[in-house]
Amino acid sequence: MSNCAVEHVRRVRSVVLDRAGAGHPATGSRITRSWIRCLNEYQLDPGACVEPQVVAPVELRERQERLAEVQEVAKVEMANLYQQLAGSGYAIMLTDREGVLLNYFGDPAFTHAASRSGLMQGAIWSERVQGTNGMGTCLVERRPISVHQDEHFLSRNIGLSCAAAPIFDHEGELVGVLDASGESRLAQQHTLALVSMSVQMIENRVFLHRFRHDFILRFHNRPEFVGTLNEGAIALTAAGTVLAATRGALLQLGYTTPAEIVGRDISQLFNITFPGLVDSTVRRAYHPVPIFEVRSSARFFAVVFQPVAAAAPRRPVRCAESVLPDAPDALAALHFGDPAMAANVTTARRVMERNVSFVLLGETGTGKEMFARAVHAGGSRAARPFVAINCASIPETLIESELFGYRSGAFTGASKDGQRGKLLQANGGTLFLDEIGDMPVSLQARLLRVLEEREVVPLGGETPVRLDIRLISATHCDLLQKIEAGQFREDLYYRLQGVTLTMPPLRERADRRALIRHLAAQESDEGAPVVLDEPLLAALEHQRWPGNVRELRHLLRTMVALREADRLTLRDLPPQYRAGRTVTGPLTDAAEGPGTPLNPLESAERDALLRELQRLQWNMSGVARQLNISRNTLYRKLQRLNIDHPDKSTVH
Repeated sequence: MSNCAVEHVRRVRSVVLDRAGAGHPATGSRITRSWIRCLNEYQLDPGACVEPQVVAPVELRERQERLAEVQEVAKVEMANLYQQLAGSGYAIMLTDREGVLLNYFGDPAFTHAASRSGLMQGAIWSERVQGTNGMGTCLVERRPISVHQDEHFLSRNIGLSCAAAPIFDHEGELVGVLDASGESRLAQQHTLALVSMSVQMIENRVFLHRFRHDFILRFHNRPEFVGTLNEGAIALTAAGTVLAATRGALLQLGYTTPAEIVGRDISQLFNITFPGLVDSTVRRAYHPVPIFEVRSSARFFAVVFQPVAAAAPRRPVRCAESVLPDAPDALAALHFGDPAMAANVTTARRVMERNVSFVLLGETGTGKEMFARAVHAGGSRAARPFVAINCASIPETLIESELFGYRSGAFTGASKDGQRGKLLQANGGTLFLDEIGDMPVSLQARLLRVLEEREVVPLGGETPVRLDIRLISATHCDLLQKIEAGQFREDLYYRLQGVTLTMPPLRERADRRALIRHLAAQESDEGAPVVLDEPLLAALEHQRWPGNVRELRHLLRTMVALREADRLTLRDLPPQYRAGRTVTGPLTDAAEGPGTPLNPLESAERDALLRELQRLQWNMSGVARQLNISRNTLYRKLQRLNIDHPDKSTVH
């Protein structure tokens, strides 16, 4: 036995015997309690050098099968954690509730320590067998713990540093431990924080998958955190009864155990009925809606997700080494027979489980973000974050920190705690970059580098963080024209352009009538569906809708709010819409010709376009470039708005 080992044995016995342990950093800590258990209760010898105990292969397989659901999810998070700690000499391990090591990701630099210390599949790392150690002591303490070098009980393990966190199921039962162990001489607080975050992600994903056939309420007191690691989730029956809740949900609501809320109606927790909550979520197109907790009146933001159909898929997709069902509902709800939208949905389903980027094109209001959310919700990343950022709405000086985040003190005015950027918030999930054409050229190069290398370095930071995101971009601009004008990088364009889908404008959709009825039903009050009579439906169907689906939804919402009866007629239609178009006959190109009356919105658009044409002396290329549209789009606008060239007839 080495002098170091002898000294360690003496110290352990000294601390346990006097229980005061003066001069030792573990005095009065969980480490001290563990040492006392090891020496007095388990009768372990701190200087023993026995071989590690390993269960038989058959028993190992049985234990892995019992924890299969957790293990399949954990593998993904273990791989992510391993990438974050790669090169620092760590191994990432998963044990069951008895401390048997089920799965293992090892850093090559740690191979020697692993073989010497018994860090292998099937090895038993309970406290009773291995003394004080990250995995075993975490199982006893039931909370995150770090065990650093000579805090281990057995002298043979004092070269290890461990950071471990317990994994609980939806009933609050301890099912296993996630651990990062290595030969680092540094304190483990940073590693412990990463392990704890990984455990939280594992618990959330297991919960969402286990209750995928039930309604799930996901909430947080900040709307941007719904769908992220820190959200709370509650599983509900179709009647609104609580089935289960995550630890994050209990923490936010101030409860200690799931038993305190399981079996209660959701209206006993929040000041809203279950049908009202579902209806509000659908109306807001699955954006978080405000709700208030009954006891404290604290405000939260919530989204209710519909159950996933239990029927077996025709073509299951394999992701993260587990078979997940197709979730077509979110995509299927985007159209009611329109060929263009149907083709978009078919294409999206074919590639949504592959590492393919999306670019969504279309006029403002055509539903590009809704389509992106449906792609996210319909795939295997549904339980991970969906993060949206509008590149046109953030000042150029702030967009870099918004995307990439920053470390503490990275620039004047930066938060002292730093900030995770949108890219890291979306890690494992989907990042939606709306109005990508308006991203500053200087930032496009950095985004391209991130997409190529799949890692990001926050502002003021030095260490890259591995990134796993699905990227969906959207724009109403002609990106090729922007490339010609030097306003968009060609290499970034081709990196983004895996699949390009065009969202048809509402005026060109063949399913307008069914879509109008669907949106009217969504905007109706709970228990009082609104009916549109035939003349009104025809009038709405034949509007030009320059604001597309967004404009239609807002109009219906206003009409429903102002109605005097549950049957809407032409009298409920605002005057500017009644004057905008005849309601007889189909929407045809002939109806767009000269002499067609314009509604107030179109008149304003016509006036603004005429001013721009006159300012640039009818230079079509210059006007198109100024408006970020193609020449063909500009010509169509001229024809639609009945604008005649001063030297010609109506422009075609």
